[in-house]
Amino acid sequence: MINRYETVTEDEKKVLDVLEKNGKESIDDIAKRCGFSRQKVWRIIKHFEENKIIWGYVGIENEEAKGLSHFILLVKRSTLPIGGDFKKELAYGKLDSMLPENVKIENIYLTHGKYDGVVTFYAPNLVTAKKLIQNITKNIDKIIEEYLLLETLIPIRKTGLKNPHTKDLIEFL
Repeated sequence: MINRYETVTEDEKKVLDVLEKNGKESIDDIAKRCGFSRQKVWRIIKHFEENKIIWGYVGIENEEAKGLSHFILLVKRSTLPIGGDFKKELAYGKLDSMLPENVKIENIYLTHGKYDGVVTFYAPNLVTAKKLIQNITKNIDKIIEEYLLLETLIPIRKTGLKNPHTKDLIEFL
């Protein structure tokens, strides 16, 4: 695993920048964009994968086309300690059993600030999103002091990329 203090080189940053914009590009196209040889790009990407600098490749979906809305859940912990079993469930994704039907977790972050955690997810509607909160609080209610649920109206950027439909939605800004 990568040391959290290990830094990537300038050449590696160039490759990462191209991958962030379009992970589907061929190694030849990435090499051209960066001004590197194909072999150098291949070695850099292989290093990223082996050291978990790159966790995977994903497409950016238009979840709204599937009838799903995007939600953000902010969670504030109580001062009670979290048990070891729950820590493992959180770390290893075993919380998926708490998900109502048609709910898809996008991201889970631990944070510093007013809220201690952020969960972003997709659900068909607000009622289903609230069921997720009920399921979570039913199982771990003593360690959650407060939560705030937000529904995303317009994704202006996702995964660093501008929404191609934003100009059609400008009236909401």
